[in-house]
Amino acid sequence: MTDTKAPVIDITRIMDMIPHRYPILLVDRIVDFVPHESAVGLKNVSFNEPHFQGHFPRMPVMPGVLIVEAMAQTSAILVVQSLGKETEGKLVYFMTIDNARFRKPVTPGDTMYIHVKKERSRGGVWKFTGEARVEGVLVAEATYSAMILDK
Repeated sequence: MTDTKAPVIDITRIMDMIPHRYPILLVDRIVDFVPHESAVGLKNVSFNEPHFQGHFPRMPVMPGVLIVEAMAQTSAILVVQSLGKETEGKLVYFMTIDNARFRKPVTPGDTMYIHVKKERSRGGVWKFTGEARVEGVLVAEATYSAMILDK
């Protein structure tokens, strides 16, 4: 994928769908979407993000927990877009994070593509696999589950 691919879901629509805002909104757009199955989010990593002031000043690296959070936000967008407007603004809470692996640092200037796939859902509980890639190279992966709750 390239940076020039038109968004399927832009940042304005994302902010309608999930309650996150700067500095914790970690998905800039959705570039691919298959209802009830998968989504690909894009995150442009910028040196101006507040976590880089302390992680780490001489060698800025995006914290792994924020990469997993970007996966979760992409998954929340997948759920909301799949289920429709009645789910907009509902909170999606992590329940489990399993098999998280961090393969390569993500640094300012990177464009991170977040690939998420629904494994299963039952009631309000959804299970996903996520991968983060920079220039096609796997940088992180995890399996996780989340629960959808009303505000």
